[in-house]
Amino acid sequence: MTETISFPGLGLEFQVARVAFYIGNTPIYWYGILIALGLLAGSIYFFSRTKEFAVDPDRASDVLLVAIIFSVIGARLYYVLFSWEEFEDGLASVFNIRQGGLAIYGCIIFAILSAMLMCKLRKVKFLPLMDLGSGGLLLGQAIGRWGNFVNHEAFGSNTANPWGMTSASITAYLRQHRSSLAGLGMTVDPDMPVHPTFLYESLWCLIGFLLLFWFAKRRRFDGQITLMYLGWYGLGRFFIEGLRTDSLLVGSLRVSQLLAFLCFSVSVAVLIGVMSKIRREGDPSYLMLYRDTEEGKLVLAGKFYPKKDKVKKVKEAEEITETMKKDIEEVVEAIKTEEDIEIATERIEAIADEAVTAILKIADDITQEAEEAAEEEDAKLPLESDIEEEQTASEQNDEADKIEKTDSEVDDGTDN
Repeated sequence: MTETISFPGLGLEFQVARVAFYIGNTPIYWYGILIALGLLAGSIYFFSRTKEFAVDPDRASDVLLVAIIFSVIGARLYYVLFSWEEFEDGLASVFNIRQGGLAIYGCIIFAILSAMLMCKLRKVKFLPLMDLGSGGLLLGQAIGRWGNFVNHEAFGSNTANPWGMTSASITAYLRQHRSSLAGLGMTVDPDMPVHPTFLYESLWCLIGFLLLFWFAKRRRFDGQITLMYLGWYGLGRFFIEGLRTDSLLVGSLRVSQLLAFLCFSVSVAVLIGVMSKIRREGDPSYLMLYRDTEEGKLVLAGKFYPKKDKVKKVKEAEEITETMKKDIEEVVEAIKTEEDIEIATERIEAIADEAVTAILKIADDITQEAEEAAEEEDAKLPLESDIEEEQTASEQNDEADKIEKTDSEVDDGTDN
């Protein structure tokens, strides 16, 4: 089923279907497809720039996967929490997100919290990863907002601007909510075009993405891109949210507008504070970018995490040695107190066996890693047979040159 969305001032009309296609009897909605395309585009951007932020792509993929899952959960929970009257009579609909009902701030909050936890578990630096993810998130938002277009939602109040939009669904919504909107101080005419606020936000996010893309190589400290994202998106969302007719409310307060104001205010204050501190310090190494640190360079070279694993194994060996020392001291003390010497001797042997087994296992692991590294280096070197062939070919070429030179000298002597 299609519905016409028109822009009367521009003379444009679009036949829009909410369902893209069917798999059996299951409809696949454009809303979900556009959200998925936004996630895909953001992920491609994310992995294309991991080296610039000294983020290990393998470990970051674990963080990103978990963050995406929890961002969807958070987006739905946020929407349900502030629209509970829609779900209190049918809890099963809470889990149906194919037709919409996701809130971006819930997505952002849960993505940040889950990424923070995963960065700790996977030993990835949080702020560089957040800087990298902020650009991808803005790109994804710019694309995903078009899901609101096919769903005939996220539009604003009436406008006389030529880009005002209308449809049968928009008209019906305004008629149904006319009185509640009046309580918010919004007087609407269902038959007049409305602000395409989804388009405003999509364009705002796209411009923000381009700005962050350009600024990424000029950033001064880790976390700066994230703060700029929060400030940029918060600024635009504050004004766009004031135009919308479907805001999530607490009383008469627009929740997203309040959060947008907080994000903008806090991020700008922190940015100003940090940059002022950097200028006062006058030290280029103060708050150095992670990619420029020794650790960051090791990550870029692919040597940091193997090195950390070896250090961990050495620490394990030290802990085993310390435990063995304490156990032996206890046995010696038992001997001093005239306890059974035979039992004490057996205990010492058991301790020694346990320690030797554990240490040998650690040594084997380290040796195996060293052998694998050596094999990789050997694989990079040319084969001995190849070297011999090159030497033989070179010698043959030299011999041919000598013969040619001798022939040339003979010819010269004949001519003279």
